[in-house]
Amino acid sequence: MPVSDQPLVERIARVLAAASFSSNAEGSDPSASEKVDRTWPEHLNQALAVLHTAREPDTQMATAGDAEIWKRMVEIAIEEAEATAA
Repeated sequence: MPVSDQPLVERIARVLAAASFSSNAEGSDPSASEKVDRTWPEHLNQALAVLHTAREPDTQMATAGDAEIWKRMVEIAIEEAEATAA
C-alpha cells in the first residue's frame, strides 16, 4: 500500500486551497499548483476541523475495518498537526 510523506493535515489543507483556485473545483486556474504551494498553510485550521470530524468512523467504515484503529490513526494525525502548529 502506498504511504504519503506529507502529513494528513497538510494534504487536506492543500485540497482545500486547491478547491478555491483550481478549475477542477470552484476556481478558474487550470494550473493552480504554485498558488496551492503558497497558500495551503492558510487552510490548516479548516483541515484540522476536518480531522476532528473524521476521527469517528461511520457505520459502513466501522463494518469494513477496525474502528478503534481508524480513530487512533486520525487522533495521531490531529496530535501531529497540533504539535506542528504550536
